[in-house]
Amino acid sequence: MADTSHIPYRFLQDPALYRIEQERIFQGPTWHYLCLDVEVPEGGSFVTTQIGETPIVVVRDNDGSVRAMVNRCRHKGALVCVEPRGKSPTLRCLYHGWSYHLDGRLRLVPFEKGLEGKGGMPACFNKEDHGLIPVRIEIFHGVVFGTLSSEVEGLEIYLGPQMCQQLHRVFHKPVQVLGYYHQVLHHNWKLYAENARDSYHATILHAFYATFKLNRLTMSGGLVVNHDGWNTMNYSIGASLQEGEYDAKELRSVMPDIGLAGPQLLDHRLEYPDGITVAIQSIFPTCVHQQIYNTLALRQLVPLGLDRCELHWTVFGYADDDPELRTLRLRQGNLIGPAGYVSMEDGVIGEYVQRGIAGSARDEQALLLMGGSDIASVTDSRANETTVRGFWQGYRTLMGAALDE
Repeated sequence: MADTSHIPYRFLQDPALYRIEQERIFQGPTWHYLCLDVEVPEGGSFVTTQIGETPIVVVRDNDGSVRAMVNRCRHKGALVCVEPRGKSPTLRCLYHGWSYHLDGRLRLVPFEKGLEGKGGMPACFNKEDHGLIPVRIEIFHGVVFGTLSSEVEGLEIYLGPQMCQQLHRVFHKPVQVLGYYHQVLHHNWKLYAENARDSYHATILHAFYATFKLNRLTMSGGLVVNHDGWNTMNYSIGASLQEGEYDAKELRSVMPDIGLAGPQLLDHRLEYPDGITVAIQSIFPTCVHQQIYNTLALRQLVPLGLDRCELHWTVFGYADDDPELRTLRLRQGNLIGPAGYVSMEDGVIGEYVQRGIAGSARDEQALLLMGGSDIASVTDSRANETTVRGFWQGYRTLMGAALDE
């Protein structure tokens, strides 16, 4: 088995590897979160999204079916849908007006027959051959996933039983989108993929978590891995215990004598019978699904180059939320996003790593030895990097010999 406990820094710095990732990971045998089906509620509704660098449009057809296609006009390659979301009876490219049905079939080419018998497309041109490129999708409990691979196994097999269970746990009834966050991260996309899987940094890096005892390693919880570690979840339950032992670690994140002018931010309602208060689920390669008390969100990571990526948050609640619960969700939305009380440090720490490894020698590497070197579920301690090692297991599997060149 490939070494997932020692990760060369060059994996985050090599432009050749970045290009190979687009082919072997993002166009390879992987599934990617695209949107929620409630974001395309009726015929003509569309959402633009991405799989790696490939632009995608998800559309609700007039027959009620959801489809996804590469968002690229078959004429000159321009985006067909530019806005993040909208509604239109057809999909029309702005450049030369090529127009497509909602199922992706090419319906109209302006001046296809030319003018006054001159110009136009050749006689052999057949619109049926030039529709938008379809993308394979599956919808699981209202979450739309897509893949550019014809060979990857079905979504539920790819996720694994415990990952499916977690999605079902949250998406057990209709949801409603509450809003969006978007941010640019100035580092390689894989650093955020690591960060989301790293359970033990949260109470060291995030002062809000530790100071107000929302999430500490002394809480009960665990780490779950499926699909050879590719897909993971870390979770915590209930209240923090053994405070003296925890505080004795002298962590900078524990700030004494700090209070909130609006303490209602810490109010929460226990929604699930399992008692889980924080659950971060990571689906390889770029989807993160979170429950932080009463704030629910899906995060989509989009690579923009070797040292730049975007993070898109879709924040949601349940359609039948009562007014008090809806208020809790909206208030707790301040915990997440680019300036969230909890997540703001995640927006910069990857950049500190990217800057820190600049100029490193080819053989310098990160160490992922917390909790040993295994990739397995853990229930006795979250001071463990097994879930991060799981990410690198998936990465090494797909990248193969390219990593040794």
